Amino acid sequence: MKQKWKITESIVRENELVFQLQENANLENTMASGQMLVDSDSLAFIYLLEKENEYVYLEIPEMVWKDCKVALEANNAFFIKALNGELLLENFKEELEYLIENIRGNGNYGEEMEKAVSSVFQ
Repeated sequence: MKQKWKITESIVRENELVFQLQENANLENTMASGQMLVDSDSLAFIYLLEKENEYVYLEIPEMVWKDCKVALEANNAFFIKALNGELLLENFKEELEYLIENIRGNGNYGEEMEKAVSSVFQ
């Protein structure tokens, strides 16, 4: 079973948006993949991390989307933070912008996901 890491909050810093991870997340041997998916059932975006030859799903829940929108507009960098450090989420902006554009008006992602994305990322 793939690991899924949850974001507990988003922290706005100068030119950065930092996602604080759940307490048991360990960034050791973790790399950013630069790829994102959509989890329509959970109303979340998923950023793929690579850890010891497996993927870890970083769930980007609806509760942090407004901060994501502001960070996108400001062209900020995106990071994750755990007890043992921080990691730059490479290609996050480009992947998120692509998914937002693809979801708008697209019923393939489900009506709830399409409405949620449209209401935040107008």
